Amino acid sequence: MYKITGSQDDGSFILLNRYTNVVYDVQIDPEKKGLFYDTTIFETRPEACPFFRMDTTKSLAYCTIHRTRPDVCREYNCYRLRIEDNRGVRVGRIIYQRTLLSDNATLKKIWEKHIATLEEPDDAAWQRSMVQMLRTAGYRVL
Repeated sequence: MYKITGSQDDGSFILLNRYTNVVYDVQIDPEKKGLFYDTTIFETRPEACPFFRMDTTKSLAYCTIHRTRPDVCREYNCYRLRIEDNRGVRVGRIIYQRTLLSDNATLKKIWEKHIATLEEPDDAAWQRSMVQMLRTAGYRVL
């Protein structure tokens, strides 16, 4: 989607959105330069945004250009999976590895009772089980 040019030395980059041809100047957030230079995330997530990084010491994910990120990034709701009710209304999101974000009381109860307790070490198998449980409960998982 993007063509990226720039200098890693000073943390300045130019992004070209290949769909809209809009050019963005972005800068690595100064306090995140150390994270930016750690590219090990691409070993397990090769499709990740080139500016997305994990701080494994805190188990947190970061956008390393958060301050200067393009509008498309500002409008993007980062999530692993989206959960919709039977009308197609978003009622929740799965972020990072196994975290539910939702204000929907019914979905939260299902999550706490059936999914949060799933002890599946394999992430792909966990996701398949979680998706099946939610679909059985009438949700769409995208």
